[in-house]
Amino acid sequence: MQLHFMKYRKLSYWISGILVVLSILSLAVRGLNYGIDFAGGISMEVTPTVADYTVDKMRHDLAEFKPELQSVDGDSILVRVGLPKGATDAQQNERVRQIKDIFGDRVQYSQVQIVGPKIGGELVRGGILAILVSFVLMAVYIWVRYRGGYAVGSFVSLILDFVLMFGFFSAVGLEFNQTAIAVILMGIGYSVNDKVVNYDRIDENIKKYHKMPMDDLIDLSVNEMLSRTLMTSISTILALLGLFVFGGIALRDFAIAMTFSVVMGTLTSIYISNVILYHFNLRETKY
Repeated sequence: MQLHFMKYRKLSYWISGILVVLSILSLAVRGLNYGIDFAGGISMEVTPTVADYTVDKMRHDLAEFKPELQSVDGDSILVRVGLPKGATDAQQNERVRQIKDIFGDRVQYSQVQIVGPKIGGELVRGGILAILVSFVLMAVYIWVRYRGGYAVGSFVSLILDFVLMFGFFSAVGLEFNQTAIAVILMGIGYSVNDKVVNYDRIDENIKKYHKMPMDDLIDLSVNEMLSRTLMTSISTILALLGLFVFGGIALRDFAIAMTFSVVMGTLTSIYISNVILYHFNLRETKY
């Protein structure tokens, strides 16, 4: 049985437009929930001196500060805690004292650093620059790889992917940090790869079926690649589900964001990049 995706092309435009508007509104009203990397905070590298003082117990003891904890170099643990916006030097030092009082003599300190807003701002600019550079490079690749309608479809869906990813982080309130930058870039790369695979099949069928109506040809091509697309997406999501369940708190936000990016990339490949091709005469496209 062949599914008729092109039948719902107008609906896909409306849904995409609504999601873009909601994403922009969320970014304008709620903004992004910047993590310690970008907003600034306290970073400590500690080593437990008590055998049963685990990461989970540290996280419980520091729960009021919403800490980020990560095991590094064997026994060492990296502890990162945010600071109130515009915190003074006195407030920063007081927060360090509070954390040390909580830990007591159960840990030894390898280093204690305070990441100020200035450094956080530099990291934000670096992250944005990384995203912009990746966007330009992907756009160049798409233009070199394709021409005409293919390039337009890929470029429009690429922009949509970026907007929806930022909108998702804003609407859900996931922490936006350097890991979030990696998630966005990985998700967009996954999406572009999926679009290229579909475009290659459409191009092959254009050369094979010279008189088939374009909407039927696109439906045929998408259906031929649908099992591959779904198997890739489902297997990736299952791996992410394992990270969400067994990876602990530190990996849950990553798993949630990556799952969204996989689902989004799959849907925009089927309902946006392919649908846009309907408005172009691909049989006259020259490479």
